[in-house]
Formats: sequence, C-alpha cells, structure tokens
Amino acid sequence: MSGIKEIAELAQVSEATTSLVLNGKGDASRISSATQQKVFEAAKTLNYRPNISARRLRNGGEKVLPVIALLWTLDSRASLVGPFLKGIQTTISNYNEEFDLMIQPFLGSQLSEIRSLITGTRFNGAIIVNPTEQDEQFLEAANPSIPIVLYQRSSQKYSCVNVDNFKSGQEVATLFANRGHREVGIVLPNVSSTAIRKRKEGFLTMADELGLHVRLENIIFNDFNETGGYNAFQKLMQSSILPSAVFVASDQMSVGALSALNEQGIQVPHDIEIVSHDNYEVSKFTIPPLTTMHIPLDEMATACVQILVDLMHHQVTAPIHKNFETHLVVRETCGGFK
Repeated sequence: MSGIKEIAELAQVSEATTSLVLNGKGDASRISSATQQKVFEAAKTLNYRPNISARRLRNGGEKVLPVIALLWTLDSRASLVGPFLKGIQTTISNYNEEFDLMIQPFLGSQLSEIRSLITGTRFNGAIIVNPTEQDEQFLEAANPSIPIVLYQRSSQKYSCVNVDNFKSGQEVATLFANRGHREVGIVLPNVSSTAIRKRKEGFLTMADELGLHVRLENIIFNDFNETGGYNAFQKLMQSSILPSAVFVASDQMSVGALSALNEQGIQVPHDIEIVSHDNYEVSKFTIPPLTTMHIPLDEMATACVQILVDLMHHQVTAPIHKNFETHLVVRETCGGFK
C-alpha cells in the first residue's frame, strides 16, 4: 500500500510537505494551492487511503471504527435530518461490523471549506445532502480522496441516490389538468437546489403542454420553512386572479400555506386545492391533511449507506446510480385522478 514516501516522490515534493498537506495543514503551513493539488493528485493516483484508525488510536481513542460522515446543509432543512438519520442508523445496525457516524453541518455553497473531503483525514466516506449548485460545481472539479454518495443530486462522477424530480412536477401538473383546473400556481423554496429546480421545470413544462395557465405573479419563491410558506401565500392572495390549485414544492412550506389560507377564510380544498411534496410525517397531521408526492426517504437513506460501505470496502467502483420512484399520496387538500 502506498504511503507518504511514494506520494512525495510522485508529486516531487518533500515527505514533510506531503505529510502536512495530507493531514489538512497545508494552508496553515502556507503551502501553495498548486503544491497541495499535486500532492492530492499523486495520492489519488496511488489509491492512497489515510489510516484514520491509526491516527485516532495514537490520539488515545479507545475503540477504532470506520467513520461515515453525513454532510447536511446548515439551513432550515436541518430540521429534516431526523428521518434521514433514522434510516442511516437502522441500516448501519444491520451490518456485522460497526461504524462511527459523524454529522457534519456545512453552509450552502461553502462545501469547499470542508477540507477533509479532499484530505480524507477525518472520515472514511461521506453522504452529502442538499448541496447547492455551486457546491456541485466544486465537487465536479475536485479530486476527493474518499468515496462520496450524493443524495437527490445527479452526477456522472459520483455515486448518487435520486428520484426523478422533473417527473414529479409533471405528475402534479397532470393531476391539476385532470381535475379540471385552468388557473394554477407554484410555490418554491428560495434555495439553490437542482432537485427544486427540476420540480419547477417539470411542473411548468407539463402545465404548458396541457394548457394550464400559470401567471408569472403566481410563481412565488420564499424561505424554505413554515414562515416562508405563510408569506408566499399572503403574496399569492394578492394576485389579480387567485389560482384554483397550487403546487407547493415542500411539506414545510405547505404547513404555513394552510395557516395563511385559514386566516383569510379560504377553504381547502373547496376554494383552492394544494399538492405538496416529500410526504414527511407532518403532512398527514395538518388540517386538512396534505396531498403530497411521496419520497421513499428510508429506502434512499439505506441505499446511500449500502453504496458507500461497498465503495469503502472496494467491493464496487464509482459511480453507482440508484433511482427511486415517487408517487402521489392523496389526502384531503386535493383529490386524486378522475
């Protein structure tokens, strides 16, 4: 197995420089970005895997286990980590070996700040959730030293666990047309997200094909939380023509939307129908309960872990792509297909 000496020779730098770079101390030691990149590329060429276990043992760790990192954006979606984490923990518990799980928050569009993705000095593999489109660009240009699985993102370079968000948007538009709606709207989280963008594109494309009218004033962006949904519908109710059906691209925002409509005496589904997205636990307890597109969260979390562990054990080679189906869960905010 290749070590510091072999990497240093290939990169044509000293062993001391190589050690500093691979231990994540390159910036602090004022080693140029170009030199650091040479070291990382040499390490990748030689299939170098940092011995995290040995480092932790030297640091006095009592039990040395492989480390799986869950990288989750530090924004309003952090509240949704629980259901995903449950799926990960259940899957890990089914293995005969043990793993340590590290939850690593990161700011959207600042994934590049997590140097361990490149150096591999803190964890043995990573599941990345909710990266922005800027984060995705960083990953495409980067050469990480550890295996990575992306959740709800697409990449030819990395393993991915995904759903067809474009198709989900199409299905909601088809449902609205089938139920006889003509004036419709869409409320979206104001975040940089390929998944959200695809839902929007699928909905608007199919709406146009089916002759649904989506006024520009009825395409509304707001914060990715309950307050954002509330504020979005406050704005929507000022529209010159109120749509008879609205696609809200997240359950969180739908909770606020229902509150705003209730305050104004607008009845759901009699005055306006709503279809949400995700089918998180809250969606069946709203008043009225939300019709929503279901994402198989537990199954997708399981797939993320299984693919990552196989990559860590060199049982498969990246990229592995696994796609899951979404489906409509009909509750009281909107009826089913007629």
